[in-house]
Amino acid sequence: MKVLVLNCGSSSLKYQIINMENETLLAKGVAERIGIEGSFVKHEPVDKDKTVIEVALHNHKEAIKVVLDALQDKDHGVVSTLDEINAVGHRVVHAGEKFSGSVMITQEVIDALEECSDLAPLHNPPNLMGIYACQEILAEVPMVGVFDTAFHQTMPKSSYLYALPYELYEKYKIRRYGFHGTSHKYVAIKTAELLEKPLETLKLVTCHLGNGASMAAVMNGKSIDTTMGFTPLEGLAMGTRCGDLDPAIISYIMEKEGLDINAVNNIMNKKSGVLGISGVSSDFRDIENAAAQDNERAQVALEIFYKRVTKYIGAYAAEMGGLDAVVFTAGLGENSDTARKEICKTLAFMGANIDDSKNDNLRGKEAIISTDDSTVKIVLMPTNEELMIARETKALIS
Repeated sequence: MKVLVLNCGSSSLKYQIINMENETLLAKGVAERIGIEGSFVKHEPVDKDKTVIEVALHNHKEAIKVVLDALQDKDHGVVSTLDEINAVGHRVVHAGEKFSGSVMITQEVIDALEECSDLAPLHNPPNLMGIYACQEILAEVPMVGVFDTAFHQTMPKSSYLYALPYELYEKYKIRRYGFHGTSHKYVAIKTAELLEKPLETLKLVTCHLGNGASMAAVMNGKSIDTTMGFTPLEGLAMGTRCGDLDPAIISYIMEKEGLDINAVNNIMNKKSGVLGISGVSSDFRDIENAAAQDNERAQVALEIFYKRVTKYIGAYAAEMGGLDAVVFTAGLGENSDTARKEICKTLAFMGANIDDSKNDNLRGKEAIISTDDSTVKIVLMPTNEELMIARETKALIS
């Protein structure tokens, strides 16, 4: 079975095609600047030359057509005909409370996703564009929706409800949803395999740390709490997002700066986080370099980020009544030995001691990086959301 995985953004389309008989990646790529001048598709087949296709892409349907042509190309293709594509797995950001797991895409599902669009106005509409395009181009191919929010639907009310009037939840579904669920689920499963223990017996804190960052308390294989909330703005300080703050600050900034709510939302989502504190960049690599050159604001930005991650590890360990492993994943979690070391340096009290000889210069590899005598393991686990989507798709199609 070959599964095409699609992740549609507002002006981009990431894709992978995976042979699920042995979970082998056949090709991956990205269509950039959809609907914008200078659009192109970067196509990377495994064991063949990469290619960049410069072509006008007015919408997602045109982008998907170019991708499918590339997949069949005699020089750069990986399938002979589109009949070899057995299913399409779509990454969808927000399912609200509609779905607690992946689903076959039907008209009923599409209608439900349309209803959720006001909860994720930047993400769900382009996700739906990809679904509509595939309905036209690959009409006979079954499709599956895999939701970022689904893994966190196991949270209890005490974790997902905000202390607001209950009727606001009943009327508008204002609650914590959580995101990056596909990644948190994947690394939790893989960590159980690495530790050679049943997932259903483990208490894990999974740390998806990148430009967008979130953490989850995974107890007995289920998410019971997570840092992102009603939107991806809550929780950790991120690349450009502020994370947790006193909500009264919003009206205070509006009054003092003479801004409307849209302008303040723009500040909190795109101008805050480590970018706003450091004034250097939203890229942690740039900030680490600046901090190493004694840039005080860069140093403070990193300290704030590290401290919030450590704080949530402690909080989630207390919430679960113990901890078996802290798991690092995503761009920063997988590739920054400094970040892992700084986050874990005060965790010795709970039996988590990082081993510098195992951690130093380690990037993107499965590994236990705690000392051998640590009762709480520290794990580096590369994420693979596309493979998780393909697995979910295969399971439903089968």
